[in-house]
Amino acid sequence: MFTKAFWKATGERAVRTGAQVLAAALGLDTVGLIHADWGDGLSLAGGAALLAVLTAVAASGGEEGPGITETVRVRK
Repeated sequence: MFTKAFWKATGERAVRTGAQVLAAALGLDTVGLIHADWGDGLSLAGGAALLAVLTAVAASGGEEGPGITETVRVRK
């Protein structure tokens, strides 16, 4: 269940999610919709990345990938 391919895909998802949240938080601060300095943005990004990992673990099973409808491709 928790193969190298699983953790690689999960890590990629966590980094991607964290980056998206950081970009959104700082972008929304720039246009004045919310107030989020770099510290707040990094906190939000870290929390989102952690939730992405926890979601992947909770949704995993068998040969499934980090998401319910995903399959991890293993190179042979």
